[in-house]
Amino acid sequence: MSDKQKVVAILPSRIESSRLPRKALLDICGLPMIVHVFKRCLLAKKLDEVYVATDSNEIKEVVEKYGGKAIMTSSEHQTGTDRIAEASNNLDAEIIVNVQGDEALVNPQYIDKVVNELQENPDINVAILVNPYFKKNSPSDIKVVLNNNNDVLYLSRSDIPSNSRTKCPSSLKAYHIVPFRKEFLLEFTQWEKGTLEQIEFNEYLRILEHGHRIRAVHVESDVVSVDTADDLEYVRKKMHSDPFLKKYMSTRL
Repeated sequence: MSDKQKVVAILPSRIESSRLPRKALLDICGLPMIVHVFKRCLLAKKLDEVYVATDSNEIKEVVEKYGGKAIMTSSEHQTGTDRIAEASNNLDAEIIVNVQGDEALVNPQYIDKVVNELQENPDINVAILVNPYFKKNSPSDIKVVLNNNNDVLYLSRSDIPSNSRTKCPSSLKAYHIVPFRKEFLLEFTQWEKGTLEQIEFNEYLRILEHGHRIRAVHVESDVVSVDTADDLEYVRKKMHSDPFLKKYMSTRL
C-alpha cells in the first residue's frame, strides 16, 4: 500500500520576513538557506519530488540555479499551508509534505519517519513531528500537548503544560514537517479560520477545531527554524558539523 502513494514535498518560501529580512537567501556555509532545505529534502527516501513554492522570482531563480524546482504562487497567502495548497493543485500526488523553507537543518530521516505514519495508517490525514523542549517563554516556538494515542490535543505559543503547580514539567515542541493527504489539505485550507487559530496564529488549530486528528511523531532534535539573527548564527555553527552537509555540498542533486 505505502509504495503506491506518491509523496511530494513542498517548501513554502517568501522573500519578506519581518524579523529577518530576505532570510530565504541568507548564506549558510556557502549556500542560500532555501537551497540547504530543498537539497536535504532530496536525501529523504520517502519523497518522490521536491518543490519550492514562492511568490518571489528571485527565490525561484536561485532554486533553479542550484538544480531545484520552483512553483510560483500568489503573494496573498497568509500562511505557508495556504501556499503549498495552491502549489499542490496541479501536482500528481497522494501525500503532500509541508517542509518550512527556514528549516535549514531538517533531518531527511525524520521526514521519512513522519511520512511513514500516513502511509501505514490510512485513517490519519495529517501528522506532525514533535521533539522534547526545555526553553521557556518563547512565543515563536509552538508547544504541543498530546493524548495517550499521540494525537495532538492543543498547540500554543504559551508554555504548555503549565508550570504553575508542577515545577518544570516536560514539554514538547512542534517540529514543522507536516505531511497531509492531498485531498484533506485542499479541503481544510478552504475552511474559515477558527477562533483558536486567530488567537494563537497557528492554522493547524483549525483542524482540531473541526474535530479532526493530527498524529504526532516523536523525534529527538535540537534544530531550530531560522526566525531571528540569533537562530541564523546558531544554525551556521551547527551546520559545520552536520552529518548531511557533505552529502549534498559536493553534488548538484
